Amino acid sequence: MKNFGRTLRLALRYRVTVIACLASGTLVAILWGGNLTAVYPVVDVIMTDRALPEWMDDQLAKHEQEVVQYEQQLAELREQKATTKNDAKTEKHLQTQINHEEFKLLIHQKQVEWYRWAGSWAHRYLPDTPFATLMIVCGLVLIGTLLKCLFRVVNMVLAARLGYLVGFDVRKEFYRKILRLDMKSFNEQGRGDLMNRCTSDLNQMSSGVRTVVGQGLLEPLKMIVCLTIAAFVSWQLLLLTMIIAPIAGLTIRWLTKALKRAHRRAMQELSMIYETLTETLGGIKLIKAFTMESAERSRFHQSAKIYYQRQMKITRYHSLISPLTEFLGILMVLLASTIGGYLVLNRETHILGLKISDIPLTHGWMSVFFAMMAGMANPARKLSSLFGNLQQSFAAADRVYEVLDREPGITDPVNPVELPRRWKNLRLEQINFHYSEDKPVLADINLEIHAGETVAIVGPNGCGKSTLLNLIPRFYDVQQGRVAIDGIDLCDVRIRDLRTQIGLVSQETLLFNDTVSANIAYGTVDIGDDAIESAARKAHAHEFITEKLSCGYQTIVGPSGNKLSGGQRQRIALARAILRDPAILMLDEATSQIDLESEQLIHQVLQDFLCDRTALVVTHRMSTIALADRVVVMEGGRILDVGSHEELIGRCELYRRLASIGYRATA
Repeated sequence: MKNFGRTLRLALRYRVTVIACLASGTLVAILWGGNLTAVYPVVDVIMTDRALPEWMDDQLAKHEQEVVQYEQQLAELREQKATTKNDAKTEKHLQTQINHEEFKLLIHQKQVEWYRWAGSWAHRYLPDTPFATLMIVCGLVLIGTLLKCLFRVVNMVLAARLGYLVGFDVRKEFYRKILRLDMKSFNEQGRGDLMNRCTSDLNQMSSGVRTVVGQGLLEPLKMIVCLTIAAFVSWQLLLLTMIIAPIAGLTIRWLTKALKRAHRRAMQELSMIYETLTETLGGIKLIKAFTMESAERSRFHQSAKIYYQRQMKITRYHSLISPLTEFLGILMVLLASTIGGYLVLNRETHILGLKISDIPLTHGWMSVFFAMMAGMANPARKLSSLFGNLQQSFAAADRVYEVLDREPGITDPVNPVELPRRWKNLRLEQINFHYSEDKPVLADINLEIHAGETVAIVGPNGCGKSTLLNLIPRFYDVQQGRVAIDGIDLCDVRIRDLRTQIGLVSQETLLFNDTVSANIAYGTVDIGDDAIESAARKAHAHEFITEKLSCGYQTIVGPSGNKLSGGQRQRIALARAILRDPAILMLDEATSQIDLESEQLIHQVLQDFLCDRTALVVTHRMSTIALADRVVVMEGGRILDVGSHEELIGRCELYRRLASIGYRATA
């Protein structure tokens, strides 16, 4: 509830819409109660075969008679007080009675004045037959209903607008937060879970806002109007009938808490379904190649079955709320009917010694009271249903704000140090790193890389090569040691300043569903078409772009670049790195999944581009290693040896194995 309250506070940004929602809801509630009060003139006036002017005359005569009675009672009390001497207690008691009677006399005098004015107005403008009066009442109810419907439509539209605006704002903030999270968060959270939170959970949270500012405001307002009118009839009778309300409140509270827990667990299971779908769609080729359709169906079946069981549990809880509320509501109405019927039929003002009204209630006033109780039943039933639905919104808000409140582990320093574009060396000093404490990945890493040097990093799978590369752009921070450029710890440098000096080409080429031109220019601002074409030419990509792609540089490459071959994607990625003109180029198995022709073209590009530029290359291909000035050999998260190709061939047994034909299989 706390996190959902934060969402509602966001809605207050749109004050005009909130005020309009409240105003339209209030008008609907007033008209709702006003229509129900039409039962009074029907029962006490029309059904007694009188028109409203005639009834006004009767009421005036009645109150005039009561004024005379109160005046007589006051005269008697004043006379008693005048004859009472030397008895302060009796005198004080009589004065209290006099004050009370004077107050009641004043009320009846005001009522006489009102009935005189209203009676003259009624005789002038209202019909003088019961049936014509009934037509007037029906016409007023019809007009009230039309106005109520109009304001209801306005209220629904405004509530929806407010909910969608809040959803729009939170979704933007959620996406902004995702972009700020560190890589560790993505590994732990899972893409499917984040997608679920950004779509289903946010939609449910937005729906909750619409519900609260719409029906969540409207239904209580209708109940308040009905309670107010019922209290006007007899607040004592209203209190007696509300004895059951605390029982209903406690029961619904228990159910809503159980519903919130069930909704939260169901959302977690839905995230697992998203995760399974993400993996299936991403690896569909592998699934088909290894004929694992049956196994994947079984895995999905288990996730879907658990989600189904959670949904059924929610349904069972939810199904109890409306019947329980209806039963307790009927119980309240029956209690009111029993007490009210006793008072009206017996012309009583007390029950079990409790005073209910000053004068016996008429059939009309009792009918109004019953109408108000019935009028509260419908909003109460809707509110009970809303409480169940809102628990899903509360659970969704908790999951959304769990991400929004998470602080990234990789942050900018308070007082950043400027990183020079031209530097002398990059040092990794006493590096120890792990993703989880029980599984160290890098240990005792010490390595110095000189500016303009190309360093190849080789070793068996899982030895920490890619992890070592990820430490330089601060995708992860080390637990011990430091990464420094010219003695400046990279943790003291703004992340943006650091990463603008780095170009990355990875094994899985990352392209977006945009044009070739936009993908080459990605990450570089204020770049013209000539610069993009020049970078593509240097990457040997210009020819296939202009000759093989239907729209040239404006061709949409498809999701993840799936309309291009592996070699084409890799050359576009390399053109993107060339256009960025980085001080450090990092190649992580950049040529491992392309054909020989594409590899040769890329090597030609690298020979020119790496001149006087620092490069770190993770590779298992000897042709790529040949571009390096030095080679770092890693095993088990440690640096085993460093040297030139010739030096390592002569002294490092592991490197000799990697350089042999079997290297491709062991890497």
